Amino acid sequence: MAEQFLSERNLKFLLYEVFQAENLLKYPRYAEHSREVFDMILDMAMKMGKNLFKPCLSEMDKIQPEYINGTVKVNPVVKTIMKECGEGGWIAAQAPYELGGQQLPHIIGLIPLFIFGAANYSASVYPMLTTGAAHLIESFGTQEQKDYYIPKMFAGLWQGTMALTEPQAGSSLSDIATTAEPTTHGYYNIRGQKLFISAGDHDGAENVVHLALARIKDAPAGVKGISLFIVPKYRTDENGKLISNDVNCAGIYHKLGYRGAPITQLSFGENDDCRGYLVGEPGKGLFAMFQMMNEARIEVGVGAAAIASAAYYAALEYTRERPQGRAITAKDPTTPQIPIIEHADVRRMLLFQRAVVEGALSLLMQCSFYSDMEAVTEGEERQRYNLLLELLTPVAKTYPSEMGIHSVSQGLQCLGGYGYCDEFPLEQFYRDVRIHPIHEGTTGIQGMDLLGRKVIMQKGKAFTFFLEEVNKTITAAGKDIELKPLADELAGAMENLQKVTAHLIGIAVKGAQDLFLADATLYLEAFSIISIAWQWLLQGIALREAVNKEVKPNDVNFYQGKLCAMHFFFEYELPKIQGLFKRLLKADGLTLAMKSEYFSDNA
Repeated sequence: MAEQFLSERNLKFLLYEVFQAENLLKYPRYAEHSREVFDMILDMAMKMGKNLFKPCLSEMDKIQPEYINGTVKVNPVVKTIMKECGEGGWIAAQAPYELGGQQLPHIIGLIPLFIFGAANYSASVYPMLTTGAAHLIESFGTQEQKDYYIPKMFAGLWQGTMALTEPQAGSSLSDIATTAEPTTHGYYNIRGQKLFISAGDHDGAENVVHLALARIKDAPAGVKGISLFIVPKYRTDENGKLISNDVNCAGIYHKLGYRGAPITQLSFGENDDCRGYLVGEPGKGLFAMFQMMNEARIEVGVGAAAIASAAYYAALEYTRERPQGRAITAKDPTTPQIPIIEHADVRRMLLFQRAVVEGALSLLMQCSFYSDMEAVTEGEERQRYNLLLELLTPVAKTYPSEMGIHSVSQGLQCLGGYGYCDEFPLEQFYRDVRIHPIHEGTTGIQGMDLLGRKVIMQKGKAFTFFLEEVNKTITAAGKDIELKPLADELAGAMENLQKVTAHLIGIAVKGAQDLFLADATLYLEAFSIISIAWQWLLQGIALREAVNKEVKPNDVNFYQGKLCAMHFFFEYELPKIQGLFKRLLKADGLTLAMKSEYFSDNA
């Protein structure tokens, strides 16, 4: 198994040379930290990744969770991971000091998430989900709820989850049927079923705290009737003892990949004794849950990029060691074989992986930076960062997820037949990464979110801010003779993006909503490619500044490699938008014209 699963050097390059994370220290919220603290966190996270998460990667995949007598048994290392993530402050890293957190910037909090995900994605979701659920209680819960649940969740003793999906309501949350009947005792009786709940039940934690959506009795239909509840697996009785809360695991799903974390089916209130505790206001549950969903969408992107990173470094190691064939120009068949990394097409596959992974990671850090700036600014400036984050969330979720599959596939291809065998980790990475375009909102939903909501929100204000951000980078890059051709290329892509966006909005204005959104996924794909090109150009500015100075000998290869990856993206990936834009400008409704009955072979 490859030792390296990510580039520490690239993490520091993005943190300090591209996004200049140290500038956040001037804001009171982050003033107690320092560059030394940031470096220490990266170093400690790397040690955790190497020593705790990575050693059990294959074992957690091969020995899957088991459903035994109504309980889910997971690998014993899960309890250790939750305990160490609690004691080490990883679950509470970004929480405020008053809640026992470290109040770290989001861009720093992303680092352990990426490292743990690259080392062992399945293992990383247990603490990650707990962080999100605790933050939801922090934002919308009562003081009593905060005092009771958050310390145990931050300590890694109690697991946190989000429980949305139901048998008849997958992505269509307006069709949720789980009910919540008020009582005179300050809680609600919950009845219903939830599906596909990650870490929804397991013996690696003492309790599981579900943040569940349900309808209060007589609530209106649709999303306005949905409320949010804390529904723990165990509740405390009058003596403070944990007792069953009538939350029963009905089974677990057997999955293609991502096998180290159980995906459960839950039944609430089979014995009419499931108590739920309202979080926030009645009817505002979906609004509250979107906080956790949007955070989770960014985290899905981080997880996908992390798995792709691990696959890239496994492929890189193999191609350096595997001898096969000779140079095209070699005439003597008796000369020694060369490592396959010397073959141009293998280098193409490796460059593709690096361009995807490091471009995606940069976009994810960009989103984290916007989140940090939203937290430390006010008024119009804060709104700007909020809208930019809103706009880019579906992109940051989708690009790493969809392109992560292609990236891992190219990594597997580098190994040839060995890549298809489980003696090497690529086949597991290929299975693990496939979930990401599905969970936390499929790619189709992200496309409709971007085009149908985010681009047009507040009369296009978010989209306008995005144009300004990218154009600012284009202007800065245009001053460098080496970057100017790339800046011009991106400027042309942005002009076409505006043209296509205006064309599609024109269709919406005419009332043809179905036609407007018919190819929203293609729009998202084109938007994503342009966003990653922007991030590579942003990195290019920092790279050119670095190479124009005196470069340390051990940094020469790093900078030159990144410059090659940047050029690769602009030459190989950015041109793909041309076909997408051609299709989007036609807007002839081809998929709408294809009626469902036409898929049948019979009359």
